[in-house]
Amino acid sequence: MNLIMEMEIAREVLSVSDLNRSAKDLLEQAFPLLWVSGEISNIKRYGSGHWYFSLKDESSQVRCVMFRDKNQYLDWEPRDGMRVEVRALVTLYQARGDFQLSVETIRRSGRGSLFEAFEQLKARLRKEGLFDLGRKKPLPVFPKQIGIITSPAAAALHDVLSTLKRRMPSIPVIVYPAPVQGAGAGIKLAEAIRRAANRAECDVLILCRGGGSIEDLWAFNEEVVAYAIAECSIPIVSGVGHETDFTISDFVADIRAPTPTGASQLVCPAREELSHRVELARGHLRREMRRGIESRMQYSDMLGCRLIHPGKQIDDKFARLQRLRERLARSWRRESESRHWHLRELNQRLTVLRPDIDRMVERQHDLRLRFRRAIDAQLESRRMGLQRQQANLAHLNPESVLGRGYSIAYTADGTVLRNSAQIVPGDTIHVTFAKGWSKASIVEKGEENGRRKGKSNGQE
Repeated sequence: MNLIMEMEIAREVLSVSDLNRSAKDLLEQAFPLLWVSGEISNIKRYGSGHWYFSLKDESSQVRCVMFRDKNQYLDWEPRDGMRVEVRALVTLYQARGDFQLSVETIRRSGRGSLFEAFEQLKARLRKEGLFDLGRKKPLPVFPKQIGIITSPAAAALHDVLSTLKRRMPSIPVIVYPAPVQGAGAGIKLAEAIRRAANRAECDVLILCRGGGSIEDLWAFNEEVVAYAIAECSIPIVSGVGHETDFTISDFVADIRAPTPTGASQLVCPAREELSHRVELARGHLRREMRRGIESRMQYSDMLGCRLIHPGKQIDDKFARLQRLRERLARSWRRESESRHWHLRELNQRLTVLRPDIDRMVERQHDLRLRFRRAIDAQLESRRMGLQRQQANLAHLNPESVLGRGYSIAYTADGTVLRNSAQIVPGDTIHVTFAKGWSKASIVEKGEENGRRKGKSNGQE
């Protein structure tokens, strides 16, 4: 993963070999050694002794390889169509870029009656809660005494004792002997566990045995052993068989170790590691103490620099007071001058904006005279206009016309006569004079002016 991230950051152009190598490293780091079940297909055995086959199920398949150093220990021959379980490492064949499984071991799916009994007991105990993580007890960090439950003749006992002696020889060890194989071994193991719990002289127990077949390890798969482990008040580490072997005691125990030697490493701290940790802690403590002393020395020097004689402090305060007084005086003068100039500016503005009463009175008198003259002129103009209107009215007054010798003739219905066509001889007309009026009867009419006709007849 780190390699891929570094390549991505560098933004390099990868070759096919680099890409396949990175993918191979990623797969092998991401997937630990695991069990995979399926059906064998197209198995091939080469002269080199290596086996190549496919493992498939209903919808998928994966290529597998089992090298000679792994398959030579197999006591049966796999064939096409067999359902198996393989313990394999997920990897990639770099030369062709093929995804494949590198098989470590292979077993038939379902190992007969013992395997069925193992699975049934495992399912029942899991349902009862014996495998729950909540009931598991933590291991002591520094046990005062360690107990080992195994056979005195077991090779695993020698491995455990030698490992404990090498890691921490000062911790005493008690062996609770019990057979680990054969008839009645499970009951003896359960009795040894209960005896260790009742004596309560150890802080942790190791239940161990070397590797073997499922039949050899069956004592650790018995129900009585499982209940004895679950009821034990002392933490138990199960180190039975090899890393690929699993027993019921592994699931019920407080912690499972891959091997007996691994169990001894779990329960016992290493003397060299503790010494190294003590040295690291001592070095860290020494550095922290040195830094603390140096920090306090520096702080002491700083306080020493701040420590001043009282007389010097008084002089400094007095000098500061003098500076403040001078600053106050300068500030006061600047403020006074500023206020003085502002007052002068306001006086000038007031002088400019103050009204001239005498001039305004004189202007008012002048305006009054002008107003009076304007009124007189307006009245005179209106008087003259009125006289003109009166003259015009007098000129247009019908009575004035009548006074010059004219008259106005009306028909009987009061219509002013303007044309002789309005009357006929015999009609009575009404004539209005300047003074008085009369009625007249039409004797004759003509188209021309009657006065002119009278003149022609010798009449006025």
